[in-house]
Amino acid sequence: MDENWLIRALLDRMGGRFSTALGINLDQGDSHEVFRWFLASILYGARISETIANNTYREFERSEVLSPDRILETGWDGLVYILDLGGYVRYDFKTATKLLEVMAALKERFDGDLNVLHAQAQNPRDLEQKLMELGRGIGPATVNIFLRELRDVWEKADPLPQDLAVMAARNLRLVQSDERRESLSELRAMWERQALPGRSFADFESALVRLGKDYCRREKCTTCPVAKECERSTVTVHSSPEEFPEFPRVPPSSSTSENPE
Repeated sequence: MDENWLIRALLDRMGGRFSTALGINLDQGDSHEVFRWFLASILYGARISETIANNTYREFERSEVLSPDRILETGWDGLVYILDLGGYVRYDFKTATKLLEVMAALKERFDGDLNVLHAQAQNPRDLEQKLMELGRGIGPATVNIFLRELRDVWEKADPLPQDLAVMAARNLRLVQSDERRESLSELRAMWERQALPGRSFADFESALVRLGKDYCRREKCTTCPVAKECERSTVTVHSSPEEFPEFPRVPPSSSTSENPE
C-alpha cells in the first residue's frame, strides 16, 4: 500500500477539517475562532444532516450571532428564528434553550472564553468534563467533534477517534486494532511518516470520519474513492493513482451527522 498516495487521495477527495470548510481558522487558537467552531460543533452534534448543520451555522454567521454575548442578546425567540432559517426545525426549541444555558455558564465560569476553560483544565479528561458541564446537551459526541479539530492547537485536546474514523481506517488497513486509543496511536504514527505540507493530523482524521460516515457506514463501495484499498470491498475501481489523478472533491454530505447525541 502506498501510504502517501492514500492519505493524499483521502484529503483531496474527502476534504479536511470541517472547521476549515466553514471558513474557521483554528490554527492560532484565537478565542473568537475557537468559539465559532464550538457553536458549529453543537449544531453538528444533533441527529441532523451535515448540510442542515452547515446551513444553520451560515445563518448564525449572516446574523452576526457568533459570540456568547450575541447569543444571549438574541434570546430564545431570535435563536429559534435563526435555527428555522437554516432548516434546523426538528431541534429548534431544544437547541435554543441549550444555547442559552451553555452561553450563560460559559460567561459565568470562564468569562465567555473557551481558551480560559482549556487553561483551567487539569488534563484531557478534565477538559472534556468541563465542556460537558457547561450544560445539558453538550455530550461526549459534541465534545469529541469540537476537540478533534483542536488537536495540536490545545495541548489538552486529545479525544479518542470516532468509531466512524476507526471503521474507515480498519477498512483501509491503516490500523490493526479496533480499540480506539490504540487506533489513534497507529494513525498518529502513520501521519508522522507521511505528513503532507499545509495539512494537519486533524485534517487526516476528519477525512476518515467523512469516509466512514458517507461510504463505509452506508456500504457505498461502488462510489468510494479508495475502494481499491478497502479490505471489505469487492469493487475494482481506481486501480492505480494514474487512473484517479485529480481526486475531485465530493459535494457536502446530506447524511446525518456523525455519532449524534
